[in-house]
Amino acid sequence: MTNKLSEQAREFLCEDHVAVVSTLNKDGSPHVTMIYYLLADDGTLVMCTPSRSQKIKNLRRDSRIALCIGEGGRSVSLYGRVAICEDQALVRQDLERLIERYVKDESRRPQLVTTRLQLAPVTLRFQPEKVTEFFGSTRPQRKNE
Repeated sequence: MTNKLSEQAREFLCEDHVAVVSTLNKDGSPHVTMIYYLLADDGTLVMCTPSRSQKIKNLRRDSRIALCIGEGGRSVSLYGRVAICEDQALVRQDLERLIERYVKDESRRPQLVTTRLQLAPVTLRFQPEKVTEFFGSTRPQRKNE
């Protein structure tokens, strides 16, 4: 285990994937959900989510987070503490970058930004403290492919 991403992991994280994120509920049980992310040049993972979401409630109480991005026989798991940014100018920039990454239809992007901003989002910035990578094989071909 390391705290640095390999070049192979960086390339994998820049592919079209969604992360599974885990935070800790008040009783210590995991809260697991999916989230869009982007990998910044400095290795920070950037995510946006509504400020009233359960994961934000959990992260305000305990900033520990785990992310897993996987497909087939490849995965990257990241662990550490997250910083919550509430500066709406920065949040908007991050949200626009995330929507640009995940929404291929450029004509839909402005409306999605407007809609998401109505949910009072925050940005999560995550510099992993621990990283595990597995690149054992490519996804096995399915019978119907």
